[in-house]
Amino acid sequence: MIKERLGHRIDGWIHTLFPFLFWRPLNPDVLTLIGTGVAGASGWAFAEGQPVWAGLLLLAGGFFDLVDGVIARHFGISTRFGGFLDSSMDRVVDMLAMVGLIVFYAREASSAGVLLCTAILVGTILTSYAKARAELVIPRMPGGLLERGERIGLLAAGSILGILWPILWVLAVGTLVTAGQRFFHAYHAMGRLDRADSTAHENGEKGEP
Repeated sequence: MIKERLGHRIDGWIHTLFPFLFWRPLNPDVLTLIGTGVAGASGWAFAEGQPVWAGLLLLAGGFFDLVDGVIARHFGISTRFGGFLDSSMDRVVDMLAMVGLIVFYAREASSAGVLLCTAILVGTILTSYAKARAELVIPRMPGGLLERGERIGLLAAGSILGILWPILWVLAVGTLVTAGQRFFHAYHAMGRLDRADSTAHENGEKGEP
């Protein structure tokens, strides 16, 4: 949601706040991998019962994830593989963070925590997959209620501020709602395409001699 509304301004903000990033070309793929390593370490911190460190690692890794694309566009070195790598590594971080939390709650014998984080993990993967699969057929899939930026921001804030449990409930509901929104949009958009194809086929049969 935030990305859809403010995404076009992010490049300008990054240029203004961090001008040193543009003094010389940096490899955006390397930045992506560094960010993945940093943010992915949050899974270990969560598993070890260190939520504050996990939140800080998510924020630090998120910075790299935020600037890699901006740098690539600035220097004209954006590639299709770079976009693929960035998206794939985002999924790795999402899974590692939730798996870390599942391990923590399993150690604490909290079945509610395990189930809650599992629901978030399933909703997160489904949300991402729904967009990727749908956009093979339709031009664009709207972001929905909670895109990745909001999910990571909420998880990091909840971890650092000591309000992780209520944030997990927000994430569980939000990710499942977002997945539902994307399925709903895909259902209607693909239905329109199917009806258009059916109409074209019928018109073609009528036009045959």
